[in-house]
Parts: sequence; structure tokens; C-alpha cells
Amino acid sequence: MECKMFAAISFKNKIALAAVCLSAVMLGLEITSVPSILPTLKDLLPADFQQLQWIMNAYTLAMCSVLVAMGALADRFGRKRIFVAGILVFAVASFICGMASSAPVLIAARFLQGLSAAAMLSCQVAVLSHQFQNGPERGVAFATWGIVFGLGLGFGPIVGGLILEFASWEWVFLIHVLISVITLILAKKGVTESSDPHAVKMDFAGMITLSLSVFGLVYLIIQSHETSISSNTGLAILLGSIISFVLFVIIENKVQRPMFDFQAFKVRNFSGALFGASGMNFSFWPFVIYFPIYLQSVLGYSGVMSGLTVLALTVPTIVVPPYAERMLMKKGPGFVIPLGLFTIALGFASIWLAIGMASTSWMTLLPGCVLAGIGLGLTNTPVTNTATGSLPPERAGMASGMEFSARMISLAVNIAIMGYVLVKGIAEGLQDTLGLDSTQVMPLADAIASGNLSAAESVGISQQMASEILTSGFSWVVLYGAISALILCIAAALACERKNQSADDGESMSVVAE
Repeated sequence: MECKMFAAISFKNKIALAAVCLSAVMLGLEITSVPSILPTLKDLLPADFQQLQWIMNAYTLAMCSVLVAMGALADRFGRKRIFVAGILVFAVASFICGMASSAPVLIAARFLQGLSAAAMLSCQVAVLSHQFQNGPERGVAFATWGIVFGLGLGFGPIVGGLILEFASWEWVFLIHVLISVITLILAKKGVTESSDPHAVKMDFAGMITLSLSVFGLVYLIIQSHETSISSNTGLAILLGSIISFVLFVIIENKVQRPMFDFQAFKVRNFSGALFGASGMNFSFWPFVIYFPIYLQSVLGYSGVMSGLTVLALTVPTIVVPPYAERMLMKKGPGFVIPLGLFTIALGFASIWLAIGMASTSWMTLLPGCVLAGIGLGLTNTPVTNTATGSLPPERAGMASGMEFSARMISLAVNIAIMGYVLVKGIAEGLQDTLGLDSTQVMPLADAIASGNLSAAESVGISQQMASEILTSGFSWVVLYGAISALILCIAAALACERKNQSADDGESMSVVAE
């Protein structure tokens, strides 16, 4: 059925879909291929644990800080125009990443990559929503996009491992220069320009206040043991973030055409979709970032073997979306989104039990990884389709910007939180072993968290003991992921309508129109 429907799509729309999917592949690869090279970057650049976090977070932080703003720019100046600009800048930023000779340069280039990724990402869903308005055709387009996005995310770890094995870490970034050129050609030929005719003024105040609020929060979490929240600097940053967020809420409720329309939360399915978007990134994707460190440092797997193990976590996200889309049409978001989050929580609980075993291996981790991957596959594309389908078509840019902002803000924050939980768990283990206070063990905890187990020998701890301490800290991370997914599963179930989404479309659009 899907093949027949795909064949019926016009040639120009197929070209547009190819451009959107290629850009999705690049975005996915840049999130999950980079963790595979972090242990290498630690030695070659070199980079400490906080710099490794920033190499990851600079990308997601920049992306989530301006994602809603990029959606607003696309609504105002044209989705195709912003999409093409994003592809061009992404190519330049990827080239700079590949040429970087130090951690600060790489972090800066990753930030630029994130800014351009936000431009592409905010336009992907808006382009699909505009060019695929027919129900079944729309479902095929979103399912295809979800599968391809899943390919980028799912095969990122193995791609990173293979590139390290046969080339060098620079090519993890340089490969995107070539992909960007192909994507640019397809976008020029296939994507139809579209915009929101009502978006006549830019909400610059909202853009700035949201960006400052998110940046301050993530910075505080990452730098928590150097910039204590109780210190003058920490309090100033926290207060600045809170004030920025309050100002953002006030601004968005007063401007005539907000980039983040809080009225959209009156649409229950839209709210449920945002809980689903957050739930995935409170658990699944930040875990994928830290998983290779555990696999390589504790289990002793190579980069390629680690990538293959992570595939057990990510391959189901490629296979499941078409079934999830059909389930969405039949049972509605109130069923499929909570089911997906609950399955993620179940998978994480299984992984938590597996790493507590005496002989943990990829085989004992496999059931939990597959379960969590199925959960993400059930959640991923239904979340996006529900969010954009619940609001009027002319607000597709804003809807996709809000939905992906929920994803990326929660991802950036939870990369930082999971890193904090990991280091805190390791520090607790070191304190129990050495009898030192937290400030004395934090530098060593950072080193062990980045996979440098030999650093523990300087204080008389064997690498075997350091491995056990890292495992204990990692178990904290997995438990955090399980609990977070379960809590947001309950929130999504309470938020969503009990009836099928399509029945609520008229009501959804009228609420936002008002």
C-alpha cells in the first residue's frame, strides 16, 4: 500500500522529499556519530570531559536556542529560502569542524553547525506539511522522513566507528560537505517556496530571551562543579535565565504573531505531542551519546563493535515508524505516544538490570536496547505528525519549531543532566572508596566519566575498580532515563484526547485561530 502511494507522488514532490530526507540524515549523523569519536578526541585534540560535553552540547544548544526563531524566520521569509541557507552554512561549518586543530575551535564550529541545523530542521516538517497535504500521501511522506531520520540517528555510531577504523575522525564532519552539495541541488529543484502570509513582523525579543534562558540553564548544569549554583556567578546566571524565561513568556503572550504561541497548548493533542517529544530526549537520545563510553571503557569493545551494539538500540527506530503511523491513524495520539514512552521506560529498566549482572555483554543488553528502540519508533514520527496536524497549515513553521524546540531543548538539557548524573554517581563511588570529599574527587570523576580509567591509578585505584565505579555511575544514568520516560508517558496520556486525532482537527485549528 505504501509503495503504491509513494509511486503516486509527483516527481517534484519526490525530489523535495529526497532533499528533506538527506538533510535529516545529516542532522541525525551529527548527533549520534560524534559520540563514537569522543574517546579519540579526548586523546588527539586533546579534550577533557567538560570539553567533550561541549563538543556535543554546542551543536544541540545552538540548535535548540534558535530553532523556534528559525521557524519564525521561515514563516516570514520563506521556508525554501531558509532551508537552502541552512544547507549552505551547514556545509561551511562541517568543513571547519573537519579542519579544527583544538577543542575550542571544534566547539565553536559545532555551534555554527547547530545554528544552521536549526534552519534545516525547522523547515523540514514545514516543507513536508506544505507539499504533502493529502492525508495518505502525507502519512507516507512523514513515515519516509521518520525512517530516513532514523537511519541517520541509528547508523551514526557505526558510521563514526567505521570512519575511525578506515580514515580519521575529521571525516565524520567532512563527509557532510559532499552530502550538503547534493541536498542543495535537490532542494533548489524540488522544494516549493511557502510562507505564512500573516507573519509580517519578527519576534526578535522572544528569540533573544528564549535563547538566553536555555543557554544559561545548560551552562549551569555542565559547569555545576566549577560554577556552583550557590556562588555569586552561579546565582547570577540562574537569575538571568529565570528572568529571561519570564520575559519570554510575557512577550509571547503580548505580541500579535508570537513565534511560540502559548495558545497552542489549549489543543490537547499538541500538548501531548510536546510531552512525547520531550520524553524521547529525557531518555533515549542523550543515553545514546553516553552509551559508547560505557561499551568501550567498561566492556572493552572497539569503536566498530560499540557501533554495532548501539545499532540494537537504534535499528528498531527505522523499522517501526510505518506501523506507528498506521496505529496513529487508527487509535490516535492518546494511545500511540504514551505506549511509545512506556516501552522506552521498559527498555531502560531492562538495560539497568543487565548492567547490574556479573557478566554483562551485548547479549544481555540486547533485549532492553531493542525494547527502547521500538518505543522510540512508536513515538518519533507520530509526535511530529500530531504536532503539525493539530494546528492550521499556515502555522506549520511555528508548530514544527515548537515541537523540535521541545525535542532539542530537552536534549541539550538532558545531555548536561545525564553527564552530571554520571559524574555524580562516579564521585559517590570514589568518595566511598577513598574517603575524600566531593571537591577533591571531582577532577578524577570527570576523567573516569570520559573513559580514562587509567587516571584512577594515580590515587591507588586499579582500572578494574575504576571500571566498577564507572558502571555504578552509568547505572544511575540508565535509571534516570527509565524514570523520566515513565513520568512523561503519564503526562502525555493525561494531555492527549481520547478520540482519534482527525476528529479534533476542526476544533484544534479554531482554538489556535482565535
